[in-house]
Amino acid sequence: MTSGRQPFESLPLAQQAGIMCNDDRFQKFAAIRSGFPGGQFCASAAAEYLRSCCKIDSRRALEADATAQANFARLRTDFDAWRGRIAAQR
Repeated sequence: MTSGRQPFESLPLAQQAGIMCNDDRFQKFAAIRSGFPGGQFCASAAAEYLRSCCKIDSRRALEADATAQANFARLRTDFDAWRGRIAAQR
């Protein structure tokens, strides 16, 4: 029996961004990248960080803005490297 859950990568980008902003690990990553090395952001601060990195006013913009999509892909890669899911660039 399947759970009906979609793989994260197949979700719309705005939904991926929302899930990331509610992830404790992303909140910590965002805080560190924002200059708060011992800190932890809340979901709304993480969302603000994401919007700033992607240069958007709303996560919905990720669905139509190619530049924002590229910025989001870079942010996801940095986050994945930070948490050890992929090798970090040298």
